[in-house]
Amino acid sequence: MATAVPAERDAVAGAFAARPRQVRLPGAVLERLSPEAGGPADAGVTLDLLAAGVGPALAAASTAAALTAAALTGTPYDLVVCAGIAGGFQPEAPVGSLVVADEITVADLGADTADGFVPVTGLGFGTVSHRPPESLVRELTAATGGRSGTVLTVSTVTGSAARAAELRARHPRALAEAMEGFGVAEAAAAQGVPVLEVRAVSNPVGPRDRAAWRIGDALAALAEAFGKLAPVLESWNRHDRTD
Repeated sequence: MATAVPAERDAVAGAFAARPRQVRLPGAVLERLSPEAGGPADAGVTLDLLAAGVGPALAAASTAAALTAAALTGTPYDLVVCAGIAGGFQPEAPVGSLVVADEITVADLGADTADGFVPVTGLGFGTVSHRPPESLVRELTAATGGRSGTVLTVSTVTGSAARAAELRARHPRALAEAMEGFGVAEAAAAQGVPVLEVRAVSNPVGPRDRAAWRIGDALAALAEAFGKLAPVLESWNRHDRTD
């Protein structure tokens, strides 16, 4: 599980009674929660928590390091989860709500032209979207009461109403924006590992108003969601990994 910063990682760890065990890898430091240590209880799931860094590039590099280390030791991951707080597009994703990505899309990888933005795929190469497993998105949304939709990855956080409107016009299904999901998804896809993105909304997408941000509420919502995640993952891992 990859977050941007330690506060998000620690919020997820706080959903469980166990104290994580630190695992040092080349290029990454993991906090490991295992069932035998009192972690994700009764679910048989081990969670490795990684504060991967801010932005798609560092998140991709850190995630790739952890994935490679696991594969080389013969214990490859079954799933990569990108998690954290995010800006929510209003009114569909209000502050404090939970969003589960059914599509992880990079919003600003491409070219500006006189006719508008052209995604990198329109230039004839690359990819701009990854789709998490449908059954897992469905089950997690049901378990947490969250909403499913597109989560955008941006390298520059939206700070104006005009930019928010532009993004919604290009991505009408977008519910949230954050800075790491696509990078994490690219690293996972390179090794054939499914990916999931879960975001708790801390602020509206649009003009920056720090007084309106509810980071503490969003971190609490994230912890609550992960308290319900482990049994969903175990069920999916046993029965639904065909999609």
